[in-house]
Amino acid sequence: MSYVFDYLQGRGAVFTVIPHPKAETAASDGRALPFSEDEVVTTVVVMADFGPALMVVPASGRLDLDLAAEATADPSVRPASERELARAFPDYEPGALPPLSMLLLAPMFVDPAVAERETIVFAAGRQDVSIRMATRDLFGADPVVITPLTADARTAPVLEVEAAGEAPDPEGASVVDLPSIAARLASLQTSRDPARPAP
Repeated sequence: MSYVFDYLQGRGAVFTVIPHPKAETAASDGRALPFSEDEVVTTVVVMADFGPALMVVPASGRLDLDLAAEATADPSVRPASERELARAFPDYEPGALPPLSMLLLAPMFVDPAVAERETIVFAAGRQDVSIRMATRDLFGADPVVITPLTADARTAPVLEVEAAGEAPDPEGASVVDLPSIAARLASLQTSRDPARPAP
């Protein structure tokens, strides 16, 4: 958890830390917080041919695997197993990954329903601590792909990712070169210290 705080502080981000009781699900997490459930998002990890990918969706919604396959250009994409999560993200509790691609060293895909919000609430690495911050500040510095990930988002407008400096693809998702993002994140992975203590 401290890695999340350090990372955001290092970016100069303004955020609020919210301790709260552990919740069984992301949606119930939203009800435990003093905010609208519509603000709460969850980060789902899927395994694609290039490795783990982060799917950021509303906590009240559900990831559509067909849309995840389209987003990653991998028809065999599937949810990560508990073992894969423990191996890839040992410092974070299951179901509590923050939507921070550069911290977690994994490509990140964001549902338009999340990207269009002014503020969001997300897990800070543990199920009993969340963070609330401006969506623009959260996604402004990380390479992300804004693309429909839930059934409700199939007809939602696609938003441009200003940080990427590229125009949105008229066919659907904002255009980001996934192989180059995966390679960039893989190169950063080599500098990661595997002996870090748990947050």
